[in-house]
Amino acid sequence: VQLQASGGGLVQPGGFLRLSCAASVLTLDSYTIAWFRQAPGKEREGVSCISGKDGSTYYVDSVKGRFTISRDNAKNTVLLQMNNLKSEDTAVYYCAAVPDGDYNNALSAYDYDYWGQGTLVTVSS
Repeated sequence: VQLQASGGGLVQPGGFLRLSCAASVLTLDSYTIAWFRQAPGKEREGVSCISGKDGSTYYVDSVKGRFTISRDNAKNTVLLQMNNLKSEDTAVYYCAAVPDGDYNNALSAYDYDYWGQGTLVTVSS
């Protein structure tokens, strides 16, 4: 499984970005895909994930109401729409995959098997 994250950039507070995670798998709907982020000097944090089986989604509290994760199985792509960005959202964002149900904590980095390279999101005026 190969994952390719893209869409990062520099944006002002209150702005928006859309991250994309392209997966080279034939059955994306068999995997849970998550977005993680890591700010300088901080641990990697689970931001959001989406189930392959039923499309259920989870969000860390700090992004609820601002971020939306979605999946396009036909394009093997998972999107993260990030609105009303704040300076504390600044981080390198990674997408990751794990077979559906094969985890204990859907937003724990330790439970994910496959990782893409990061894409940098900088929120600054």
